[in-house]
Amino acid sequence: MARSHSNPANGVQPRASGDAAMHIILIGVNHRTAPIELRERVAFSVENARRAAQQLRASGVVGEVVVVSTCNRSELYGVFGRDAEGAAAALDDFITAFHGLPAGSLNGALYHHHDHDAVRHLFRVASGLDSMLLGEAEILGQVRQAYMVAFENGDTGPVLNRLFQGALEIGKRVRTETEIGTRPMSAAFAAVKLAEQIFGKLRNHKGLILGAGAMGEQLVEHLRDRGMTSIYVANRSRERGEELARRVSGEAFSWEDLPRALELPDIVVASVGGNDPVLTRSMLERAMGARGNRALFVIDLGVPRNVEPAVADLYNVFLYSMDDLTEIVEQNKHARAKEVPRAEALISEQLEKFKVWQASARSVALLAELREKLQHNREEFLRQHMDEMEHLAPEDRERVARLTAELLDNILEQPASRLRSEKELRRKLEEIEAVRHLFGLEENKP
Repeated sequence: MARSHSNPANGVQPRASGDAAMHIILIGVNHRTAPIELRERVAFSVENARRAAQQLRASGVVGEVVVVSTCNRSELYGVFGRDAEGAAAALDDFITAFHGLPAGSLNGALYHHHDHDAVRHLFRVASGLDSMLLGEAEILGQVRQAYMVAFENGDTGPVLNRLFQGALEIGKRVRTETEIGTRPMSAAFAAVKLAEQIFGKLRNHKGLILGAGAMGEQLVEHLRDRGMTSIYVANRSRERGEELARRVSGEAFSWEDLPRALELPDIVVASVGGNDPVLTRSMLERAMGARGNRALFVIDLGVPRNVEPAVADLYNVFLYSMDDLTEIVEQNKHARAKEVPRAEALISEQLEKFKVWQASARSVALLAELREKLQHNREEFLRQHMDEMEHLAPEDRERVARLTAELLDNILEQPASRLRSEKELRRKLEEIEAVRHLFGLEENKP
């Protein structure tokens, strides 16, 4: 059930729970650690992301969770207690089992980050520094969507709310305060650049776009800007496809007419959501026969892939996937590399802000736990000595109880005041486990 509290963009935060639930863990795969054949097997649809988050929270492995899944990464962000090794192992097992993979099949592909390393990683992701295409345009929106799905589903809490709001903030700052956001790179732009490497000028060629989502919109606009006048669009929703085709004076095909549409273009770019291929070998084989085996270039931007890999075996069909954009990626990195240090400096600044918040939240939680423990000890002490106070009148016994309560308040008043007013003190309390151990606050905690 969706939450009814304030929009997270407003910065409204619930109170932090105890320090036992303040640690952050990240597990994931991306384009650096796994080929597309493996990435597509661990991709999460929006519905699967919701289901995975619910299962993880129900299992007790994490108390908060956000699933980020894009064409180049699948990542789980969680908040857990103090057993980092146990949490990492449990998440490894979960992601393997959730996707029905054999045990050990993700060995070497999964990466893990904890606490501030996880925070820095997400900030770099949101800023476009961890993308295959440095500074890519779509990733910030994808992080925002992943967070909103988790927030509305009730899967986030004070820690991940603060973390993802910080990520969205730094993502915007990097794009506005550095040149990384100038002429932003995207997978759609890279696909069109690849087509230009193959054909040269695209003006006299025909293109078919499969999918009318955000990627499809970018594709048709890039193709139109390069002078391509024959643009076809096929989409599961005919109305959405017609709207996109009309925008560029193109032609829309219904999904049922896809076999006929494949007879027309020189270039097909596929970006369709779903787990199953929309272009099969048999479908392309029939289309190539109708085309007289005229050459066809197919660029698959889907993860999971939209095109069966066996299509590449067909005569005069040239298939490219996300992992085939290497040369364009390198050109893109070279043009923007000089801006990376500036972006990293902004990320470090944002990380310091998060550290201060987390230290403050942990210290406030520590104070609350200490107050609770001392109050419990006080009540137990009074019970043990009740017999010794039988000679006192009821109002005197009540006065003793009130005085001991006031004593506890006085003891905690100064540290509470300092925590509220001294930011440097909160920073010093960042590593607070020793204090917790000193007062035995880890006892009977999860």
